[in-house]
Amino acid sequence: MKDLTTELPDGRLFIGGEWETGTGAEITSTYPHDGSFNLSFKGASRADGEKAIARAKAAQADPAWANLLPHERARMLHAIADGIEANIERISYVQSRDTGKTRGETRALAGSAVGTFRYFAAVLETSDDDLTVQRATALTASIHEPIGVVAAITPWNSPIASDAQKVAPALAAGNAVIIKPSSWSPMVSLVLAEICEEVGLPKGLLSVLPGAGREIGNLLVEHCDIGRVAFTGGTVTGRRLAAQAGEKLMPVSLELGGKSPTIVFEDHDRDLTIAGILFGIFSSSGQSCIAGSRLFVQKAIYDDFLADLVKATEKLVVGAPDDPATQVAPMICAEHRDSVEKYIALAQEEGGKVLCGGTRPEGEAFAKGSYLKPTIIAGLTNDAQVCREEIFGPVLVVLPFEDEAEVIAQSNDNDYGLACGIWTKDFPRAWRLARAIKAGTVWINTYKQFSISTPFGGDGASGMGREKGREGLRAWQRQKGIYADLTGNPHPWARVGQ
Repeated sequence: MKDLTTELPDGRLFIGGEWETGTGAEITSTYPHDGSFNLSFKGASRADGEKAIARAKAAQADPAWANLLPHERARMLHAIADGIEANIERISYVQSRDTGKTRGETRALAGSAVGTFRYFAAVLETSDDDLTVQRATALTASIHEPIGVVAAITPWNSPIASDAQKVAPALAAGNAVIIKPSSWSPMVSLVLAEICEEVGLPKGLLSVLPGAGREIGNLLVEHCDIGRVAFTGGTVTGRRLAAQAGEKLMPVSLELGGKSPTIVFEDHDRDLTIAGILFGIFSSSGQSCIAGSRLFVQKAIYDDFLADLVKATEKLVVGAPDDPATQVAPMICAEHRDSVEKYIALAQEEGGKVLCGGTRPEGEAFAKGSYLKPTIIAGLTNDAQVCREEIFGPVLVVLPFEDEAEVIAQSNDNDYGLACGIWTKDFPRAWRLARAIKAGTVWINTYKQFSISTPFGGDGASGMGREKGREGLRAWQRQKGIYADLTGNPHPWARVGQ
């Protein structure tokens, strides 16, 4: 295992436990801060994917893995967690080079991955099958078994955390796992493969196949030997994947886009609220499915609150990922930054007013990077296109509301249902709204806080299924009922011996 914190992967793929040069299309990784070159390598082809699946199938069925007792698999998960923890600085560096995220954020994401592997090791150690209540003369049990070979299709914005969220429970459940990371951020998943190999994960149980979605993604969804796929990404792709999975009756979980509301009542705590809103939309440069991108502010405080929010936004530090002072780093690439700028222009065409940001920062330090200033837009209604669609960038749209009924209706008037933030000192009111808002996760007086023990997912256009939590392990297993006769008597229907 390389111990240099600035060592990038060498460009080979991890195919069923073997490091091999890919035979697919070329993938090039560049540093979003200045466009400098990271790595260029051959991605995975369909043939590489077929090879990985065959090796995974053999490895998953091998008694060396299949017969491991739960506490022995848990020991392997702890070893992977230790390996990630020992390499946090390298993982942080590689992910920042790939995604442009700040080093502080990428360290936190690596730490989250450590916690995820340890959590599912603990879940595995403490999960029991059930002797079900007898309703006849038979001993009845409900047990859980591995699915076999499964796939994790992970996004570009938080790869190490997303990898862990899928791989840890899948391995804990006894499966072999194939990861298809995004071609925009392929490197960290390859580092995870290095760690898994170093700690002794049996060959074939993990593959990492960066490559084109139309080739590798489609193969993983359609192949008869893949028993489950977990996907995090865009809603359009998620819908197509669900349709493909439906053809083969394969279970999937889909964590898709969001247009999450944050709601500020007049009795909020000012400093707590402004800090939470800034973090909820502008951290990760807004490139987060749960970003609080629609802000509803009660009319009685709208003007004063908005002035304070704009002032605080303009103080955010935009800068390089490796600068400890940076709060808003570059976006993943110029192509994505350009798409966000088009939404800002569209908002203005729809009658919106840009209160701050909306442009690229000036100066030589930003000239070659994919930077965009944190942006706040007002003057629109909830039916504007920029209030309906996920922008996935540092853009906040602010709207006024009168009372609870109005803000519930406006919040729920959207195809997405991923997250929501509520800011008020009135806890009964917060609880009422938390139950009434269509969202998989609701935060009260906080935002973007997570626990691996708490299920996560979305409704509507934000997806289906849940990850995390104790049930996150069961999602990667098949349930089986077993009946054992206790009487020793032939069934009377057959009239045997009469």
